[in-house]
Amino acid sequence: MDLIDFDKKIDRTNTNSYKWDKYPEGVLPLWVADMDFEVAAPIKKALAGIVDFGVIGYARIPEQLEEVFVKRMAEKHNWIIEKEWLVWLPGMIPGLLTAAGCISDHQASIMTSTPVYRPFLDAASGKNRTLVDVPFTRKNDKWVMDFDLMEKKCGPEVKMYMLCNPHNPNGRVFSTEELNQLSDFCIKHNLILCSDEIHCDLLMDSNQKHISVASLNKDIENQSITLLSPSKTFNIAGLGCTVAVIPNDDLRKKFSAFRYGIAPMPTDFANLAALAAYSEAEDWHSQLIDYLQKNHEFILEEINKIDGLSMEPLEGTYLAWINYENVGTDNFVELLEKNGVGVQDATVFGGKGFFRLNFATQKVNLVEAIKRIRKTVNEVKNA
Repeated sequence: MDLIDFDKKIDRTNTNSYKWDKYPEGVLPLWVADMDFEVAAPIKKALAGIVDFGVIGYARIPEQLEEVFVKRMAEKHNWIIEKEWLVWLPGMIPGLLTAAGCISDHQASIMTSTPVYRPFLDAASGKNRTLVDVPFTRKNDKWVMDFDLMEKKCGPEVKMYMLCNPHNPNGRVFSTEELNQLSDFCIKHNLILCSDEIHCDLLMDSNQKHISVASLNKDIENQSITLLSPSKTFNIAGLGCTVAVIPNDDLRKKFSAFRYGIAPMPTDFANLAALAAYSEAEDWHSQLIDYLQKNHEFILEEINKIDGLSMEPLEGTYLAWINYENVGTDNFVELLEKNGVGVQDATVFGGKGFFRLNFATQKVNLVEAIKRIRKTVNEVKNA
């Protein structure tokens, strides 16, 4: 197995990078969720092969990709699925929007637990649905779904619950017990359960195991839309390849019909990169997880040394969720940017008092970011 140098410095400025070209020169962009690492060699080879061939036309989904994906779900996540259940999309956000749109009742509401990945909030409003947001609550020092409040807020107009697991931004990997409770809730109220599981192969706690909620029982499987993608795991988000797993024939037909003409099929670049990732990049992925877990340990330790900041260990994702409520200012994220660190405030996700920091970058960037964060806190405290 070739060793991957994840410390290799890569200058992404002035490359049309959504992440790196957002801020002025000198600001470390640790905000949006893509990684600052080169993709695995088999992915590079697959992409180069298309370019060398020289014809880039409309693409079909390779049968081998579907076979590899089905096998992966069985072996890694203990969920037996069928190729016929798959609907391919050019990204996770089109998947969320399509899921929201395929609810036939135009007066319907969509429930989710907040704070949450921003497109969850936008999916409801973007399709003229009403959002029913239920804040997470605390139990045993963890963020958990508030099922008591969910019951109170779940009227007959609620037709869907949107889950993010592993959760973005709080980093939870929900337990079997929690997912069974959610499954029971959705079955009781006849809700479609749309589950975004894009971070399922990015676990920071080796004792955790990702469980696809639809795999728990046939009833919830039959009213589920599960969204998965290689994009976060293998750092190919810019290519756009997502798959919706929809076992129910009628629901899948509605989803596919709503998608038609709005969300195009993935390109051959996306398809062959996904195939290479799933079939040939496991060594790369294993080393990536080791590197990310060490970055997680570093950020966790250093943030908790800074007076006024606190962070809990993540179970999944490479996105630190950092509490700044005790710093003493509401515009802390703005001050961080002035001192050269670009992160996202909790308000983006429907929360407050936290910021999200992407630690999927070279360790040297994190060392510098910690210096700048500490400086910013000290400036506020000494003002």
